[in-house]
Amino acid sequence: MVTEWRVINLSKNSKIKARIGWQGLTTAEYLDEGYSFLITGTDIKSGRVDWSNCHFVTYERYAQDQNIQITNGDLLLSKDGTIGKVALVKDLRRPATLNSGVFVIRPITDAYRTDYMFYVLESFIFKDFLGQLSAGSTINHLYQKDIVKFECTLPPIREQKRIANALYAVDETIDSLRRKVNKYRELREGCLQEMFPSKGERLPKKRFPEYKKEWKKFTFGNLTNILSAARVHKDEWTNAGVPFFRSSDVMAALNGTKNDKAYISEELYERLSMVSGKLEKGDILVTGGGSIGNPYIVSEDKPLYTKDADLLWVKRNDGIDTYFLYTFFFTPAFRDYLLSIAHVGTIAHYTIEQLKKTPIMLPELSEQISIGAFFKDLDTTIKLQQLELKKYENIKQGMMEDLLTGKVRLV
Repeated sequence: MVTEWRVINLSKNSKIKARIGWQGLTTAEYLDEGYSFLITGTDIKSGRVDWSNCHFVTYERYAQDQNIQITNGDLLLSKDGTIGKVALVKDLRRPATLNSGVFVIRPITDAYRTDYMFYVLESFIFKDFLGQLSAGSTINHLYQKDIVKFECTLPPIREQKRIANALYAVDETIDSLRRKVNKYRELREGCLQEMFPSKGERLPKKRFPEYKKEWKKFTFGNLTNILSAARVHKDEWTNAGVPFFRSSDVMAALNGTKNDKAYISEELYERLSMVSGKLEKGDILVTGGGSIGNPYIVSEDKPLYTKDADLLWVKRNDGIDTYFLYTFFFTPAFRDYLLSIAHVGTIAHYTIEQLKKTPIMLPELSEQISIGAFFKDLDTTIKLQQLELKKYENIKQGMMEDLLTGKVRLV
């Protein structure tokens, strides 16, 4: 431990309050508009309170407990549902109070700055503490008796301020990048609604001005071959060889996340491909199980095999633009179709026969190419922004590792 740093107990140096059960606040009292914001755990997002998502309560409920009347600079901690989410209250311009699932934490000594403690609670330090509480099991409630056990090592106030300021500067960059990503995602959603015909319509609301011809209705079975792979048993999976794609691999590619990879031997791949054929660049895989109806474009002419029924296989057609077809699977018209063939609101599987019968409106090829190129550029922009965001999130994590432990000093 750095000599100037000292261990403190959070509870002994703080006033920690939450809405008490006897107050009996019910969901029937949640208002779309009212005197005071009502902050719940779900309103805590990325270290801030999402005021746009908050419900409201009456003045009487707000005045009921002064201990949980929230002001700018307060530290909030979720204790129900997804526990341990932390927020530093900022930009509060009207009264606010807490729902039962959130603690408010305020210092009662000069041991810590609230902005510094925010980063401690957001960091691995507090996550490790929560992990020790659960001892490998899942906990869905954080009690005050648990919080009193939390201790952390703190630098002098002067250094706390410098560390908090350094981390806040990175947070500002992260927030700016998140806003850009959200802006482009909203633009994409709007364009999906306007540049593809709505269900039952033959033309989109917006088009590139050079195109005038009417779109034509097809089904996927009319357009191209819809296939599926031959059966591969789990005991035939290997740790290396030819990649074996499942719906989880498609979702990981869409979400920019990682998952455990699976493979099959080259010998098995060649034998099965004699029956099912081989995937080629430009073919599209569509999830038939799990989160259904999500697409993936095969980007290379390299050996790749897929799980039967888990992924449906749309063969490339030179008369259809691949990225236009890929983008169609995100449109409201396609999502509406999936809902229309559901029995109870959701379907567990999307089958070859259902995909063959799926309707699609197609413009002439040149318009498809223009639309596909537009969405490809937009998707590339979003991915680049997401990579930049991830870079700064990693920078922040590294800074927290160094600055909150004293490995790197700001003195």
